[in-house]
Amino acid sequence: MSRQFKVAVVGATGAVGEVMLTVLAERKFPISEIYALASARSAGEYVKFGNDEVMVRDLATFDPTGIDIALFSAGGSISKEYAPKFAAAGAVVIDNSSVFRGDADVPLVVSEVNPDQIRNRPRGIIANPNCSTMQLMVALAPIHRKVGIERINIATYQSVSGTGRRALEELGKQTAALLNFQSAEPEVYPVQIAFNVIPHGGDFLDNGYTSEEMKLVWETRKILGDESIQVNATVVRVPVFYCHSEAVHIETREKITAEEARALLEQAPGVEVVDERKPGGYPTPVTHGSGRDPSFVGRIREDISHPRGLDLWVVSDNIRKGAALNAVQIAELVAAEG
Repeated sequence: MSRQFKVAVVGATGAVGEVMLTVLAERKFPISEIYALASARSAGEYVKFGNDEVMVRDLATFDPTGIDIALFSAGGSISKEYAPKFAAAGAVVIDNSSVFRGDADVPLVVSEVNPDQIRNRPRGIIANPNCSTMQLMVALAPIHRKVGIERINIATYQSVSGTGRRALEELGKQTAALLNFQSAEPEVYPVQIAFNVIPHGGDFLDNGYTSEEMKLVWETRKILGDESIQVNATVVRVPVFYCHSEAVHIETREKITAEEARALLEQAPGVEVVDERKPGGYPTPVTHGSGRDPSFVGRIREDISHPRGLDLWVVSDNIRKGAALNAVQIAELVAAEG
């Protein structure tokens, strides 16, 4: 009989935590006991786990002794306080916040790209990348390994689910209000999100970029193991409920044609190519990404402004693959170690 694991999901009542529980059940992760943890105000509620329901427990009073794997998606402050406690008690922590991503002794892992890094976890913590970086790396790693990438210029079109449940509600309420000729007052975002686009994600930094944009720079280099890659990013929030989209322009060290890139991506794990040169022959959040696992890649073409340039359009579900699925895939890699 194969080993089974005691698994805790921290932030189980959040948008990502709920999907983590769903994915664990769907993929039949070998679980002997599952613990749903959240704040005291959610304790006593029930969350779905496959065909069962699990009672939510108070994280603050929970004893992590005996937990084998803990999936964290409860925000940076919670991870900073509790992830080390779970790791000290013997659990392998897979953290979805940005708190540990930049730490040299914490691996930053995309399951299809650098799975071997899970073994380099002296603190017992493995970090999940930012959702935008996640889908980008699944698409670009095969190209980088084949011909090398010198520079990435990317504009993201990020759904409101990346901001959390309140943002989903805000988009829905604002849309309904505007369609009924009522005003739409922003609360989560600085300006109206319905029928609008906002060129802003995260906090503004001294260099004029935002923290969301700089995550793409730092995380790309760490995951690909190449500090020489130049990354220029613009993050835009769009009135879409789920799935991030990215317009990606890369400059490679060696020339690669669109046909060669397409063939490479068709063989890449975690990638699904949707690239027909006709109306609708490309991925979108609604038609392809939402609720599905792959990073979808389309609009593959050679950049007419650069001799070694390549353009791509990448779409992926930011909650599912961008957070929950990758965390579970990392847990599967840990479980495979025994």
